[in-house]
Amino acid sequence: MSWTDAFRNRAVFVTGHTGFKGSWLALWLHRLGARTTGYALPAPTTPSNFATSGVEALLSRHTKADVRDAKRLTEAMRECRPDVVFHLSAQALVRQSYQEPHETFETNVLGTANVLEAVRRLARPCAVVIVTSDKCYENRFAERRHEELDPFGGRDPYSASKAAAEIVTESYRASFFPPEEAHAHGIKVATVRAGNAIGGGDWAQDRIVPDTIRALASRQPLKIRNPKAIRPWQHVLEPLSGYLMLAARMLEVDDPRLCGGWNFGPRAEDEATVRRLVDFLVSDWHGGPYECTNGNDREPFEESCLRLSAEKAKARLGWRARWRFEEAVRRTSRWYKKFHANPTRLTRDSCLQDIQDYETAFVNEIGTLQPALEHPHYAY
Repeated sequence: MSWTDAFRNRAVFVTGHTGFKGSWLALWLHRLGARTTGYALPAPTTPSNFATSGVEALLSRHTKADVRDAKRLTEAMRECRPDVVFHLSAQALVRQSYQEPHETFETNVLGTANVLEAVRRLARPCAVVIVTSDKCYENRFAERRHEELDPFGGRDPYSASKAAAEIVTESYRASFFPPEEAHAHGIKVATVRAGNAIGGGDWAQDRIVPDTIRALASRQPLKIRNPKAIRPWQHVLEPLSGYLMLAARMLEVDDPRLCGGWNFGPRAEDEATVRRLVDFLVSDWHGGPYECTNGNDREPFEESCLRLSAEKAKARLGWRARWRFEEAVRRTSRWYKKFHANPTRLTRDSCLQDIQDYETAFVNEIGTLQPALEHPHYAY
């Protein structure tokens, strides 16, 4: 069975479906034939991909509520009776976490606990994918790529909150959903950590692609902080394909090794500096020079280098990144060009074209779910 067939007529519960990654996931799930319930606050930006792509019209249910509202969340999940849960709701910005640390911890840590508690109370067999971040790792050595067994940590509130969400998930998994007993209770829980996702429809503040696109589209001066910072850039469909592939495998088999942490990142050679990303966008938009501020002592701390190893996903799932850095940035730029050429036009077709092209690239190389592979280096 192809992993793309695993969601047809399945009930899927998605938190954070109004956000950037969540809206792309909801579009893809609809294409795959899922009956999707979305649970989230209103879209965090205007415009938003959720609105410009008309995502609400494709949902079975759309619940406007806060993931911190445990009672409402449990009710919504009970109404959905999900086969799969994707938890993406989060305060997702590092710089905002400095301004609102309490809200960041509440949303990212307590919100995750609320999702897991709702799953526990529902006591229904399902696959649960908790989305955290590559920033959940304690970043001790910039020259190495983080692996799944690396220790968690974080100097900024956002990173620390994602590390804490990992620990909360592991606690629930060990206490209530032991992987070795999945054949009995049927609840399989995994966490996923991705690189820096780019793609059309992201309008967040203090995020490099939308900030650059706004400046280029309005012909305003462009200022870049931390141009030498290295990040694992990848098109948003790359990690989403990993989340979907992992959930499909969990639906198919009771392999306890699936119930753990997973990295979905780009090839090592596709990790790039902020400057390289901006240079590509500026050139593609025929823009002019820009200013590098290089930060200062008053700027909040941000890691200078983040690297992510996806060797476990390659070995166990047969997953790997399909689009190189240039292809990811080119498609991102093209999406925004189409939007700015006609801002009132529905952007759903642009998203679906990228999804279709990605599926084609994936199927041409592998296409089907691979059997679980033995790999002694990795524990669940």
